[in-house]
Amino acid sequence: MVNLLGPRDEFLRLLEGRLDADVMVRGNRITLTGPADAVELAWRVLTEMITIIRTGQGLTGEAVERIVAMESDDPRVHPSAVLTQNILSNRGRTIRPKTLNQKRYVDAIDTHTLTFGVGPAGTGKTYLAMAKAVQALQSKQVNRLILTRPAIEAGERLGFLPGTLSDKIDPYLRPLHDALHDMLDPDRVPKLITSGVIEVAPLAYMRGRTLNDAFIVLDEAQNTSPEQMKMFLTRLGFNSRIVVTGDTTQVDLPGGAPSGLRQVEGILDGIEDIAFCRLTSHDVVRHRLVGRIVAAYDRYDTTHARRSGRRQEQQ
Repeated sequence: MVNLLGPRDEFLRLLEGRLDADVMVRGNRITLTGPADAVELAWRVLTEMITIIRTGQGLTGEAVERIVAMESDDPRVHPSAVLTQNILSNRGRTIRPKTLNQKRYVDAIDTHTLTFGVGPAGTGKTYLAMAKAVQALQSKQVNRLILTRPAIEAGERLGFLPGTLSDKIDPYLRPLHDALHDMLDPDRVPKLITSGVIEVAPLAYMRGRTLNDAFIVLDEAQNTSPEQMKMFLTRLGFNSRIVVTGDTTQVDLPGGAPSGLRQVEGILDGIEDIAFCRLTSHDVVRHRLVGRIVAAYDRYDTTHARRSGRRQEQQ
């Protein structure tokens, strides 16, 4: 019961604030009262919480909120199956999907040769792709990992920074290095990179290559041109898998150039063994405020687009 209600009844307060049913606790008995549909939802939420606790995995306030959200959206969903799916464990920390869309994304990576993960910042699209890549390497499904990004400036000018070419490129690739250090022992990462088992390189370095027996992740794909996207996708070799991630609302290409990520779904949609997975502000797993910021920008963009449309009609 302590695990179910949380430290200092934290989880109980969350349930009381987010459920329409009244939750009464007396000893080891919980009584639910209220409208039938509200009681049904509360019962499903508590059942899923108990299922997770019985696996030996602890609950957090964030997990309780996600259970309520998933059960509210679709009663056919089992949040316990989502939140207990282990991808990778390292130094006592386990990487798991935290939302239903994240689970669908991870499952798509397992069952497709080419997977596109499209969504706003903080939805875990790159992090989960890299976790699946490391998992594939550790289980010997592939012989190497190739992690790449287009070297496009996000509004800043880094070309005049001092140093070698590697020094100039490093700021673009640093997020990929950071994720690797989360998933592998820090002393192993340099050795794997030196031996060529892991390659972290700008997208331009992919040209002219055929990538066999590899798990390849292209990050920030919204900053590829259509020509670059075609070049990259045709690098696919035998026994390889590709995951492409990006956020089509944050294109930094100069001069309003078209984004290869925006274009590619219209070209490849419907082709067998290719999956397109979309994540939304509901899938943001950073600080709670990040999800609200993303949602606020989405509302602003929608309102702005409507106003622009009305002005054009009036003209």
